[in-house]
Amino acid sequence: MHAVTFDFGQTLASLDAGLTATRLAERSLSFDPQRIEVALPDAWRVYDDAIHRGLGGHPWKIFMRALLERAASSPLDEEALAGAVDFLWSEQPRKNLWRRPIPGMLELAEDLSDAGVPVGIVSNSEGRLAELVAELGWDDRFLVIADSGRLGMDKPGRAIFGWTAERLGRPLDRIVHIGDSLAADVEGALGAGMSAVWFGGDPKRALGARARVAKDAGEVRRALVEFGVAAAAERVPTRASLRPGSKPRST
Repeated sequence: MHAVTFDFGQTLASLDAGLTATRLAERSLSFDPQRIEVALPDAWRVYDDAIHRGLGGHPWKIFMRALLERAASSPLDEEALAGAVDFLWSEQPRKNLWRRPIPGMLELAEDLSDAGVPVGIVSNSEGRLAELVAELGWDDRFLVIADSGRLGMDKPGRAIFGWTAERLGRPLDRIVHIGDSLAADVEGALGAGMSAVWFGGDPKRALGARARVAKDAGEVRRALVEFGVAAAAERVPTRASLRPGSKPRST
């Protein structure tokens, strides 16, 4: 049987642009959440480029600096920009900005877990990801959470994937990793000997036989089925789930 691992940020949960703007207002900086949303794709390209250039497995401040530079309605001076990035970084352990569920992905993790597939998270994070997952009420879906900030190893390095594989009880070549970062998630997983699903990636990019591209949760499910994870197939609603008053598990 396969196991499945997920990245966290931009795979299970996206940046909460409204919360980000609210936190920046505490520094007397006015940001439009919509401009933050629009700036995200370019900021993630900067993040991937930083990893490719060897600037660390989790160049959070590089990402955030790029995001704020692109989302600002007028140029920020260096002191204000650096101060805002440092402030958001220092506040991450207390109020993580990545907390908005991405449609369909938690439900996929739940279906896999309920079917007996070992499911984990492998994330370049700040050391308190397990606490965030518990705060959001999502922890019952995941057998293991590999947080780079806690473990001292990060993606795309093989070690963090190997650590996770041991705890999931599966060899690396029987694990499919899902993530949004080409550099950290896809190239990291493939380099470790795993299969990979590039969530939100470029469908024109040639990735080889052990990788797929998926634009949404439905396409992730289909990719997992292609890799042999039959439990990922869309579930047909049961009579019980259609009864008046029946509710899905809270997220």
